[in-house]
Amino acid sequence: MTGPLRIGVVGAGNISGEYLRTLSRAPGVRPVLVATRRAEQARAAAARFPGGRAADLPELYASDEVDLVLDLTTPGARPEVSRAAIAAGKHLYGEKPLALSTADARSVLTAAADAGVRVGCAPDTVLGTGIQTARACVERGEIGAPVAATAFMTTPGHERWHPDPEFYYRPGGGPLLDMGPYYLTALVLMLGPVRRVTGLASAPRRTRTIGDGPRAGTTFPVEVATHVSGVLEHGSGALSTLMMSFDVWDSTLPRIEVYGTDGTLSVPDPNSFTGDVRVRRAGDPAWHTAPVLGGYANGARGIGVVDMARALAAGTPHRASAELAYHVLDVMEALLAATETGDGRRVDSGFPLPDPVPAGTRPEDLFPG
Repeated sequence: MTGPLRIGVVGAGNISGEYLRTLSRAPGVRPVLVATRRAEQARAAAARFPGGRAADLPELYASDEVDLVLDLTTPGARPEVSRAAIAAGKHLYGEKPLALSTADARSVLTAAADAGVRVGCAPDTVLGTGIQTARACVERGEIGAPVAATAFMTTPGHERWHPDPEFYYRPGGGPLLDMGPYYLTALVLMLGPVRRVTGLASAPRRTRTIGDGPRAGTTFPVEVATHVSGVLEHGSGALSTLMMSFDVWDSTLPRIEVYGTDGTLSVPDPNSFTGDVRVRRAGDPAWHTAPVLGGYANGARGIGVVDMARALAAGTPHRASAELAYHVLDVMEALLAATETGDGRRVDSGFPLPDPVPAGTRPEDLFPG
């Protein structure tokens, strides 16, 4: 690949501004086109970066100006975008989850392999200094051998602030598929692939009401579980306890903690790129903050695309890989199946562990000269 990776963006919702802010400034990438079903949204998004312009979907897929399609659509639209992008011979990077099901994901990965294109997937928050430092602490033995972990994501629900929140409560949404990828990706990067899961789930409220924006007061049905609890057995033998909920008004629970034979690690919000990693070893009188040991400095949404551009130019693996995202999807699908039957479920997928991001790495360091 010569020159910057040229990006066609599909979808111009809430998250697109964060991506475009990063990609319009980072080296090695260049957004060129934006397409969405709402033309006015596409025009507004394209105006956020130099030389950007709006296009319709067929034009974007067919364009010789586009090397990679960045899919920022809702989960239900993702299969169509994935198929169209790959059929057009474009690399693909998408928001999480990778697909609505592992069956859909396998078809995407098979098509990409046949077409000779790469697939990347969010979350790229795990490439920031918070999770990369936590991973380094575990790998360096700061807390001994990991024994267990806890992960909690609690909120009353996204309908309080999102103007069009229905997709969060349809298949492909819910707290597990929406927020679980942040927590599960962090857990498997620190503790290794998951091999078995069990859990329970509920949906205490069958309807939700939009709380803000022009549609405030609109009520809509809930089609998925909104409170999911599970136990994950990692291949290493460590056990992670997971709770993902859209039914908790407030709590004092930690985001993620990892418990080892020689200490405990407190991990910052995996939906953020930064945050302090705190350690308390056996015998320590108090917690201490670990120095930054890895991660992209000043990381932001879109850094996974920049990392993928670097990998394409160098012919090396990219870190926010489809294989990692597939494993996380497999874990979530198995956990939801377990909540339906009450049985434990095996998870047979795995992933190649991506290289850590060295401490102090900046986007401009990826494309020297």
